[in-house]
Amino acid sequence: MSTPAAAPPTVINFTVDGRQLSAPPGTLLIDACKRAGIEIPSFCYVEGYSLQAACRMCLVEVEKMPKLQTACTLPVMEGMIVRSETEQLTKARKGTLEFLLTNHPLDCPVCDKGGECELQDMVFRYGAGESRFTEMKNHEPERQWSPVVFYDPARCILCYRCVRACNEGMGVGALGVTNRGVLSEITPNGGDHLDCDECGACIDICPVGALTSNTYRYKTRPWEMQHVGTVCTHCSNGCKTTLGVRNDEIMRGNNRDRSGINGEFLCVKGRYGFDFNAHEERLTSPMIRINGKLEEVSWSKALGFVAEKFKSVSAAGGKFGVVAGTHLTNEELFYLQKFSRAGLKSSNIDHVRSGDFVTLLDAVSGNLTSLATADDLYNTKAALVIGADLSQQHPFLAFQLRADVRHHKAKIFTVTPGPVREAKYSAASVVVPEGQEFDALNNLTEQLKGEKELVILFGDSIKGQRVRDLVAWAGTLGIPVKYVCLVDYSNSRGAMDMGVMPNLLPGYEADPHPGMSVKQMVASDSLDVLWVVGENPLREAKLASKNAFVVAHSLFLDETASVADVVFPSASAYEKNGTVTNVTGQVQRLKAAVKTMGTKTDLEILGLIAKEMGMAVEIGVWSHDVVFKEIHKSVRGYNVPLPILITGGAAVTNPVNGRVAVDVLVDEIRSAGDTLYTSGSLGRYSKLLTSVPEFPGALYTR
Repeated sequence: MSTPAAAPPTVINFTVDGRQLSAPPGTLLIDACKRAGIEIPSFCYVEGYSLQAACRMCLVEVEKMPKLQTACTLPVMEGMIVRSETEQLTKARKGTLEFLLTNHPLDCPVCDKGGECELQDMVFRYGAGESRFTEMKNHEPERQWSPVVFYDPARCILCYRCVRACNEGMGVGALGVTNRGVLSEITPNGGDHLDCDECGACIDICPVGALTSNTYRYKTRPWEMQHVGTVCTHCSNGCKTTLGVRNDEIMRGNNRDRSGINGEFLCVKGRYGFDFNAHEERLTSPMIRINGKLEEVSWSKALGFVAEKFKSVSAAGGKFGVVAGTHLTNEELFYLQKFSRAGLKSSNIDHVRSGDFVTLLDAVSGNLTSLATADDLYNTKAALVIGADLSQQHPFLAFQLRADVRHHKAKIFTVTPGPVREAKYSAASVVVPEGQEFDALNNLTEQLKGEKELVILFGDSIKGQRVRDLVAWAGTLGIPVKYVCLVDYSNSRGAMDMGVMPNLLPGYEADPHPGMSVKQMVASDSLDVLWVVGENPLREAKLASKNAFVVAHSLFLDETASVADVVFPSASAYEKNGTVTNVTGQVQRLKAAVKTMGTKTDLEILGLIAKEMGMAVEIGVWSHDVVFKEIHKSVRGYNVPLPILITGGAAVTNPVNGRVAVDVLVDEIRSAGDTLYTSGSLGRYSKLLTSVPEFPGALYTR
């Protein structure tokens, strides 16, 4: 009778520098040591990417192994005894550094990596005071690969981090290696230029100063800046970006501390699209239209003028219309809808909608586990993308799926109106015209039934009854299914949650007195006041009401602000405190990094108008902390753990559990179709985004 095989161990026990440690089977020694607080130096190793073992800095001694071992390729083994700091290892690491410095220029005082350079740190720790190499250094001139990326081959230590980050992390494959030996260097796919996403991941992941950013180089030093962690103001993915600020100017953006849901990932907008904030056309003074022309006035005059007009229209029973932007904070959105409904007695309040999340909530009512988070996209066994160019429109969600494929062998399925990047690693990719998605889904049914679980991500082509049909079809698969309704901008989801809709109150409660939508307000010839807060509804439409009094809060004199009677210069998201909610319902804190003189946050403007109208007590204090406490208490799904938010984390909201019985105006749900290089009005005023050769880009071109 055969003996049954022993179950594999659930934990491996080993010793490092006399300390008893344990880790799951398959864990690399370098990771196990890091989690135990033991530093093993390395240049080439990056967690989550393929193993390179190129730099030889992570050498360790392992008992009963005759040679030094690379900790970045060595899995932990039961009973192994490791030494990470010995005289032999110090000598080996010193020799490695000596070789790396053979051709490396000693230009630390002018190198942009100074103060953050891993090579510099290791030389201080292990380096020799003198070099045995006296030959002339092999030098190649610095090159500019794009408006974003500069490459200095002399500084490159050939760790291949940039190559792996571009090929594996971004799925672009814009970088490779040419030549051999001492002549080896990193080369872009265009020969002398980059043809890529311009995301700058290669720059941030570079351990030395070989790759540098055109937006930051020769401008400042890390220790001269304040580093402010906030949320990217562009797309709806909710990536954390750490802004480096000096003299009230944003110098750079990154997330090297991995403090957000996105780890180190940022796209070109999150890393470099902050320059709109300092654009020379930023509005810095209120304006009133006098004799047909907008003239700069004081804040007190503009606020008083608007308050008096609002009071007179309200007293006469006039009709108000309020349009909110999807870059506002949750606090501003909540306060604005409260101002409209309680102060102006008007439910004519809406935002520009880009996805039908309302119908999805109704279709999955009673199942709170059916809404996916960003983490689910990394851990799911299978994902289905419908009607969206995910890598262009939602780059972090696409990054999560790529990582899931690499690390967990997930299966990706796409049903899109054109080719997408996800097709390169998908189990099945179908191209169908918009409106014919269900024909393709029916053909995929049997294949999807064989999966253990599924996350479905769908764009604006799935709306209204088609959302219900999608949920019904997914119910026939017989497996757990979660959904992500894709929306465009940084707080598009928050605008819905906060009740900035004509037929729904905060928390998706039905408004007993529903009002007009954005299109209906613009098309109404009886509107007395149109109040636009952080949006541009007149970019593609003309206001039907000839006598409407138009008030606009804006960063720039856009199409709506240009025809307004009063314009308030508002602060950007990088100048505000508050919270925003991303596409997967994770709420995070904004933290003000800079201040543009002459501007005010939209919440402050709303509060000052309420004060001038004598409504401050009725509507409430315009402090973001006070307003969020009200949201936390009164909006269903937002009673999230406050310590998570306070410490910079992302808290998952739980929307209403039950039916959302309202009619959705499906004709008004339309994505703007932004690419990696466009971002509504903000993108138009970003010189970096408009300068890259890929601008403006196009969807469904891979």
